[in-house]
Amino acid sequence: MIIIGRVIARMLLAGALVVGGMGVVQAAGVLAVGTCGAYGYSYDFPRPEAAHKAALAKCSGNCKAVPRHKACAALAVDGRNPCGAHGYAAAPQLGQAQNTALRFCHKFGGRDCVIRAWACDGAG
Repeated sequence: MIIIGRVIARMLLAGALVVGGMGVVQAAGVLAVGTCGAYGYSYDFPRPEAAHKAALAKCSGNCKAVPRHKACAALAVDGRNPCGAHGYAAAPQLGQAQNTALRFCHKFGGRDCVIRAWACDGAG
């Protein structure tokens, strides 16, 4: 009986350690978009502010971060003319963001639109 009690106690302790070690991961990621297909991205940052700064630092030219929270963002450009039509979008799922970015690229005159970059934060 004592052995069974020890086994149960050890199982409860192991379960508590596993559950206690599971923190909610809130990895931040940002996509920055600029002119002529310029982009920058960041991922796995512990804070959104640091991810925002890193993405803008990687983007050349006049860049802005794609607004999103707990989601994914994607950039599509015309493959034949990167300085021409482009589109970007944010959505809860990566596929949704990519499809919407491609639609915007086509809507603004792109003929051969392709996904150039994407980024998701921890929840996207």
